[in-house]
Amino acid sequence: MLYLIIVSWAVYYLLQFDKVTLHLKINKLVGNPAIDTFFKYFTHVGDGIFAILLGVVVLIINLRKGIYILCSYIVSGLFTSFLKNYFYDHINRPHFVFGYFVQNAKIKYVEGVDMVGQNSFPSGHSTSAFAVFTCLALLSNNIFFKMLFFVLAVVCAFSRTYLSQHWLVDITMGSAIGVITATLFYFVFMHTTKFQKLNKPLFNFKTT
Repeated sequence: MLYLIIVSWAVYYLLQFDKVTLHLKINKLVGNPAIDTFFKYFTHVGDGIFAILLGVVVLIINLRKGIYILCSYIVSGLFTSFLKNYFYDHINRPHFVFGYFVQNAKIKYVEGVDMVGQNSFPSGHSTSAFAVFTCLALLSNNIFFKMLFFVLAVVCAFSRTYLSQHWLVDITMGSAIGVITATLFYFVFMHTTKFQKLNKPLFNFKTT
């Protein structure tokens, strides 16, 4: 429900402003050294390395849950990669657009961040973050942790626009792909008794 509210808010602004104008508004937030540093490093939560490591850790603890997380991450990531490389490969990122097409606008960048120019839509980091954290939220019975996982996903996705690596529309679509994939695989792996036998640690050594 909370996700739908956030997405509705994002869609509202996407309908009100073109992506360049909207990005300039968001870019005004850049400049605080502490916040810049935070987003510079926290954005890596959306990296594949983080998702795989987390999935493997959960896999060791519970085979069924680990497979669920890894499948959600891999399938959502492949789908996003397919879209951005074969259907939307012509869509450029903010750094490229402001560097070559909107040169009269002054963009603030975070120092030390390697900028990318092409394959902007959808955002892979946002897809990964929402896929993984949606999995964790669905697996948790604690409302505090559900909220925490949601906030972490939102912050990671927002970091991509804050760092001018993606447009708002990129992270919105990326988040949707992640949420939908994680929810679908939840019904495949968790909302059924078919995989009950996998509810055990990866290394299930029996001691006598």
